[in-house]
Amino acid sequence: QTSRAPATSVSAESCIPAGLRLGPVPGIFKLGKYLSDRREPGPKKKVFSYTVPPVFQVRMVRGELVDEAGSSALEWIGLIRAARNSQEQTLEAVADLPGGQIFYRALRDVQPGEELTVWYSNPLAQWFDIPVTATPTHDEKGEERYICWYCWRTFKYPNSLKAHVHFHCALSHGRPFLHHDH
Repeated sequence: QTSRAPATSVSAESCIPAGLRLGPVPGIFKLGKYLSDRREPGPKKKVFSYTVPPVFQVRMVRGELVDEAGSSALEWIGLIRAARNSQEQTLEAVADLPGGQIFYRALRDVQPGEELTVWYSNPLAQWFDIPVTATPTHDEKGEERYICWYCWRTFKYPNSLKAHVHFHCALSHGRPFLHHDH
């Protein structure tokens, strides 16, 4: 999640067991900075054979998650997309200590072919001052929407709203997150 270019999707080639930890995540951690409501079709890369669209897949080898070339998670962990909501989330970002190294942990068994997507654990979200909840409203068509309580911009997914408030909302800049529902 380090550029505005369409994200490469990373999917499981074999079952990834619940609780498996990947990482640590290298570099500056800005999960969700470029998250949007739209799922831009981006490159899906398969390491050995390229198809259209190619898929970047990972598998378990001797208890470690590797890509098809045998590269460790440190080589491709930054390609995992931010989850827009809890239904599509397969991993959560966690840290053993506040300010410590960040890892991704499988929330459940991830089945072959499933895309890996990640969002903050509640303690890590609180550490980074990322909102942990978002209460939906319903638009005129009855569809759920999430509204920024600072600038009133509307979002389709809760994590898109949370990322907006933390990274982009000019009206929330410098203000602590409001810890109540709107």
